Amino acid sequence: MPFILPGIAITFLLYYFKLPYLAFPAALLTLFSVYFFRDPRRVSDARADAVLAPADGTVISVKEIDNDRNPLGEPAVKTSIFMSVFNVHINRIPVSGTIRQITHRPGKFFAANLEKASEQNESNRILMETKDSRRIAFIQIAGLIARRIACWVEEREQASAGQRFGLIRFGSRVDLYLPLGSRMVIELHQRVKAGETIIGYLS
Repeated sequence: MPFILPGIAITFLLYYFKLPYLAFPAALLTLFSVYFFRDPRRVSDARADAVLAPADGTVISVKEIDNDRNPLGEPAVKTSIFMSVFNVHINRIPVSGTIRQITHRPGKFFAANLEKASEQNESNRILMETKDSRRIAFIQIAGLIARRIACWVEEREQASAGQRFGLIRFGSRVDLYLPLGSRMVIELHQRVKAGETIIGYLS
């Protein structure tokens, strides 16, 4: 809405003042904004231990990592999802549980598909705990063009799997950390949908 309504107004004014050569590009940018900020309905009947994709996009990495610079503080499985400007950018909660910690970190704006983006780009980290005390973490990471991370949940909030929790504007990445031993069913280069595609199952 912050881009769409002003775009409509500017397009109308340009047509009104007989400036079609400017109105046409303005109309195209407005239509792209409508497309970019689309928010399709998502429904999942996955079982309780399933972990849903937190973002639309392409899986660019699935690997085991140790506890060095790991938000869980213990060995984990890290899955990275890259969102291009053509993906839906609404982010969704992977599992039901309690939001334990939210940490925003300023940083750089490398291309989100690069591995160094995980460590150096601006990011927003969310740590969650399930009802049976298992912890997961997911991180919204800004990209080369993305300069705005929105987060709509708060610490101590009870969140449900598939619930909308934020977005990153214009191309970005989300990293998901699951406890080591989780059964992963996702594959490298697979396309996923937030709130629908199952990433894996908590052990």
